Amino acid sequence: MKSTGAASRHPELRIRRPLVRPSSDARRVLRLVRGLPRHALALGALLVVLCMARVWLRLETVNLGYELSSARQMQLRLEHERQELEVEIATLRDPARVADIARRRLGMRDPEKGQVVVLP
Repeated sequence: MKSTGAASRHPELRIRRPLVRPSSDARRVLRLVRGLPRHALALGALLVVLCMARVWLRLETVNLGYELSSARQMQLRLEHERQELEVEIATLRDPARVADIARRRLGMRDPEKGQVVVLP
């Protein structure tokens, strides 16, 4: 006897469905693979948004650094100007200067005895 395969004995025999039914895990994997381009696109868009946010934050940090430096320079300039004005005020309030101006410009003189009255 000749040993031949099953196809030669029964030529009309065909397999129309898979021998093993796909498990629910395989179906889930198929669904994930089909949705993969959408997920990849969404993740890519999220990555782009996060990168843009990082760049924006870095630019804001740099701009705030420039503003802080400018504010410090202005503070130093204003402190220097305040010190100069305090010196000028001290000079203008000097009692010797005030007495000199009173004598020269206003014609005032020191009070004589009896002109000064002390109030209780």
